[in-house]
Amino acid sequence: MKKLKAGIIGGAGYTAGELIRLLIHHSQVEIDFIYSTSNAGNKIYKVHQDLIGSTDLEFTNDINPKVDVLFLCLGHGNSTAFLEKNKFSDDTKIIDLSNDFRLVADKNFEEKDFVYGLPELQKDAIKKANYIANPGCFATAIQLALLPLANAGILQNDVHINAVTGATGAGTSLSKTTHFTWRDNNFSHYKAFTHQHLGEINQTVNQLQSDFSSDINFMPNRGNFSRGIFATLYTKFEGTLEEAKELYHNFYKDAVFTFVSDEDIHLKQVVNTNKCILHLHKHENKLLVTSVIDNLLKGASGQAIQNMNLMYDFDETEGLRLKANYF
Repeated sequence: MKKLKAGIIGGAGYTAGELIRLLIHHSQVEIDFIYSTSNAGNKIYKVHQDLIGSTDLEFTNDINPKVDVLFLCLGHGNSTAFLEKNKFSDDTKIIDLSNDFRLVADKNFEEKDFVYGLPELQKDAIKKANYIANPGCFATAIQLALLPLANAGILQNDVHINAVTGATGAGTSLSKTTHFTWRDNNFSHYKAFTHQHLGEINQTVNQLQSDFSSDINFMPNRGNFSRGIFATLYTKFEGTLEEAKELYHNFYKDAVFTFVSDEDIHLKQVVNTNKCILHLHKHENKLLVTSVIDNLLKGASGQAIQNMNLMYDFDETEGLRLKANYF
């Protein structure tokens, strides 16, 4: 069977590195080019050093406009500019990992209709799509914790969220808060109540529960670990814990990567996987939902591969059968 030819734009970052790692081992895909103007001519493993021995591919500043599937691993706001300057075949399917096309107001671009790529929300739409807006990392963890409640129409009160992400969530560019000496033995919040992922979270909740009008209060935090997102949220819930568990199990019964655990959960269960694991706890009239994902995989590159698998009718788990780094 002829393999898909994949192109990657913006190949030097963390998400691109993970995307390359996954595609190298995908049975239905071969990488056609990895575009990076700053690294053109360099071996991939010179930048992504974990790939030494896995590939001899080089970065390039040449683009194949007829590639089958294109992944955009660019900074937020740069995907739109790139697609304005570079044209691709009408047969080229595009998966964008930035936030440029996630909101309904931005999803139509030059006759391209981007579909929001959260498989647990709208798998059928993804299967029919040619253009995908891959969800944000915090947004993925939080939405998967909220979807069953919104789908049942029982989100009637404010939602309070506290979530922490690893250092890779900030990307490869250095700043004051990404240096080891600042991150090590440290913890801080940022963008309190105003994080950019709130837009897509509210959009999804309202897609399932149109009458939702309460506040989603989100406190994002920086952790002193490399990767993963640990999110806790709570809201009023009048049912029993058993009713909540039934609601979540039923909603995710066909999900291949999202699971509900009866035991307390932690990050080591999901790091290096495309899984989301959820845990439910009832306290008086509040339901506490804990959600854990790998921010670079289920929160970015792994979910992009999952979306590609759906778009091309591959096994949804192809290239994503990964074991967590538990020990």
